Amino acid sequence: MAEITPETVAERLENDEELTLIDVRDAADFEEWHIPGSENVDVYDDLKNDPDSAAATLAELPADEELITVCAAGVLASDAADMLEAAGHDAATLENGMNGWARVHRDAPLEADIDGELIQVARPGTGCLSHVLVSAGEAAVFEPSQYVEEYETLLEEYDADLVGVFDTHAHADHVSGGAKLAERNGVPYYLHPADASGIEARSVEDGDVLEVGAVEIEVIHTPGHSPGSVTFAVEDEALLTGDTLFHNSVGRVELGVDAGLEETNVEENAETLYESLERLRTVDGDPLVLPAHDPGTPQPPVAARLSEVKDRNEAFCQDRETLVAALAGDIPDQPANFQRIKLANVGTEEISDEEADELELGPNRCAAE
Repeated sequence: MAEITPETVAERLENDEELTLIDVRDAADFEEWHIPGSENVDVYDDLKNDPDSAAATLAELPADEELITVCAAGVLASDAADMLEAAGHDAATLENGMNGWARVHRDAPLEADIDGELIQVARPGTGCLSHVLVSAGEAAVFEPSQYVEEYETLLEEYDADLVGVFDTHAHADHVSGGAKLAERNGVPYYLHPADASGIEARSVEDGDVLEVGAVEIEVIHTPGHSPGSVTFAVEDEALLTGDTLFHNSVGRVELGVDAGLEETNVEENAETLYESLERLRTVDGDPLVLPAHDPGTPQPPVAARLSEVKDRNEAFCQDRETLVAALAGDIPDQPANFQRIKLANVGTEEISDEEADELELGPNRCAAE
């Protein structure tokens, strides 16, 4: 049985190459989270309990296409690929299934007018976006995933020394690698104190200016999504907005550090977020807006100028009353396992690498819908 790596699938999708992804999980799991463009052939139970029925269903798939079978971890999908091969199909299995897909990282440079390089790192399986700033041989990493080796490898490629790791806030939908990456490399981890309940972090406050090589980074406190949310302004060229501002929506207001632990005043948080968005609407120039998430399957670079975001993001330009009513009155589903993820990211609960893998599987849900 042949296997294909998630990285290869991501590259081929990015290049618009033809391949047919056959997701054999049950319909509910597929609907919750799947690789865009994949086809759901729900033979999950039959693969376990009635293999002959599963084989008959799979045999009806097109015989002239390359078929890649997908399941949660690649186990039952490998059985499906064997059945397809036995029926004369060209078939392979996605290595480690959706678990492997969640770990894929893709990077690309951004067109930014700074004395250095700004690189975006995207996870197409989760929608998470990280950014790496390189200038004069120094580097900073913003919003790293738990898979910190991805960033260390990238820094080697750019021959840059890491001098700091930054999170815009304590995330609710994925496990941050910020503290881990900083500790491994002996550099500071920067996080606003309002989101750093029990984690060792160097404080960043509104108006602080930090340097990475020849580039200045200004801290703009933009609470609302969480009390400690900040935006990092890279010169006048880019705004790293975290989960405060996305290209087509704005951040949720019920996922702060107290979410699920005590009563959250969503109306008050929505008012606060409105004021933060007002600050971002009035920044000088027309910087790139670089959020920490993008819906769907982001392939870097994912970027838009502030003027573009104003044009297409209705929530960003709403008046106070309309925005507050919308954010406080229509609460989407919570991210999976968000309470434990949040506790881990603020430093009040320790989780193993294996637990971290399991906790964050699935799509991100930090944008207001």
